[in-house]
Amino acid sequence: MEKTTKETTSNDIEFSTFYVGGAICGIDILNIQEINKHFEITQVPQSAEYVKGILNLRGRIVTIIDLGKKLGLAPVAPSKDNRNIIVNSDDEHIGLLVDAISDVVITQKENIESAPSNIGNIKGKYFQGVLKTKDQLIGILDIDEVLKE
Repeated sequence: MEKTTKETTSNDIEFSTFYVGGAICGIDILNIQEINKHFEITQVPQSAEYVKGILNLRGRIVTIIDLGKKLGLAPVAPSKDNRNIIVNSDDEHIGLLVDAISDVVITQKENIESAPSNIGNIKGKYFQGVLKTKDQLIGILDIDEVLKE
């Protein structure tokens, strides 16, 4: 069963959950370097539609992706709750811009079901599974697939 306490066992997986485009998603916390609210973003001409730009994070250049656009949802609307989830991909830092951060959910691998090909109008290829909690379905992002292109 899912827990929201800090007690974990070696079989547990922890997911940081967040909202994007009206959906709740999760990323394995082992893939996350940090979560911040730095928004001094410089736009990059000729970049993909979902690339918001780049920012300087303590001397490292971080590409910021609007995760809503990337997943085929509504773009992230500017608000005080927006956050960048910084992940590492092939020795590059990528920031995933999301609407808001939610809780850390602790579960076990066997509680994650395979993802349907289309999760509520979200591109299913970007998900490794779905976690059912008492109150909601959490789409578990396949971060490697999201950052592949």
